[in-house]
Amino acid sequence: MSKQRVTVETEGSSTLRTVRQFFALQRDVLVLSLAMFAFSLSFQMTNRFLPEYIVALGGSEFLVGVFGTFGNIIAAIYPYPGGALSDRIGSRYALTLFGALSTGGFLVWLLAPGVGAITIAGVTVRPWVWIFVGLVLAQAWKSFGLGATFAVVKQAIDPSRLAAGFASTEIFRRSAFFVGPVLAGVLISLHPEFTVGFQYVLAVGVAAGIAGTIVQHALYDASDDTIGDSFEGIARIRRDLREMPDPLRPLLIGDTLVRFANGMVYVYFIIVVTRFFEVGLETSLSIPAIGTVAIDLSPQAFFGYLLGVEMAVALLVMMPAAKLAERVGLKPIVALGFAVYAVFPVALINAPGTPLAMVVLFAFSGLRFAGLPSHKALIVGPADRDAGGRVTGTYYLLRNTIVIPSAALGGLLWAGIPEWLPASTLYEGSPVLAFGVASVVGIVGTVYFLLYGEEFEAYA
Repeated sequence: MSKQRVTVETEGSSTLRTVRQFFALQRDVLVLSLAMFAFSLSFQMTNRFLPEYIVALGGSEFLVGVFGTFGNIIAAIYPYPGGALSDRIGSRYALTLFGALSTGGFLVWLLAPGVGAITIAGVTVRPWVWIFVGLVLAQAWKSFGLGATFAVVKQAIDPSRLAAGFASTEIFRRSAFFVGPVLAGVLISLHPEFTVGFQYVLAVGVAAGIAGTIVQHALYDASDDTIGDSFEGIARIRRDLREMPDPLRPLLIGDTLVRFANGMVYVYFIIVVTRFFEVGLETSLSIPAIGTVAIDLSPQAFFGYLLGVEMAVALLVMMPAAKLAERVGLKPIVALGFAVYAVFPVALINAPGTPLAMVVLFAFSGLRFAGLPSHKALIVGPADRDAGGRVTGTYYLLRNTIVIPSAALGGLLWAGIPEWLPASTLYEGSPVLAFGVASVVGIVGTVYFLLYGEEFEAYA
């Protein structure tokens, strides 16, 4: 039986205890947050640059969209069995397994250029194929572990403070989202060839994955894990779908539309910066006692710093937004995040291709994370205490399954019908159209949620 933990303030509380209480950092949540930092560092140092890596290894821009859809397939398949396994064997062993698999994926990406093109059974395997193979492994902690991470927070935090609890884990995680891309930009700048510079990034990602796996296995206290029934296959999935809490249904519909829209263009954000606008940064800074320092960033390196700007804004707004949700409710905060998701694509593709415009837009994009802790609280809040993993897995199974074709559709709109198809001359592709359609879909999802979404009782 799980043990509910209650945060109690006393007059003699230390400064550290006060900070931990504010951020709802119980021991299990703290350890989980540290692991989140390590794996998010690895994933965000690498994942956002993979579309450029694919093109650099000989893949096409249409293939970038296919890669996005392949990632969506994995994201749809992994969470439910991950959540069920977590409920069955406990979060500690589940997360350790997922961490080891993810680290192996980063290693495959690192070795891909060295493998080169090889012939297997008469079929030539291009280097970019290994990026797909690596994703099967690298996505494990992020997607398999999704249900486990939700379940840990659900078990450790009082229902009225779920948003703050999720904000604590998200701040650790998004701190890595800030550090990772900026560090990637620095490492990529160390070599004039993007592929080599990105291998430096991947090497650091492997090291961080190893550290994260060791930390979470050694420090996580499994004594309060709740162990559920064994996985019962398709029948279990069907029953969980039928038993999904009613308040989740309008959230699921609106969220799915917004995520479908984002999925259409997400993998192309780096392509917009590096190939559509080809915008880097050339400037100089006058620093006292040092003199004038010249800054010359390639578009790929500049993209890393743009992601750093995005995450800096996210870190500034997440906890205040989570605390605000305790006053105004979860729904308005979630809707704000959805709205930023929806508007960003059309704003980006139509922006002036200047460094300043890119910095402003990616700072605006950071506001979408204001709603993320409240969104997670709205998902897991209505669930029974010992079923957080399965409810989360069911929710993401549905959402991510529907979102599967989004990136391929975005790739088709962006790059046109592939040349190897007879109808290739009928549509040549339009990046502006692809991003515009994405924003329309996202706006529809946001409006639907505003009209029909329900508030979680603990925040009403």
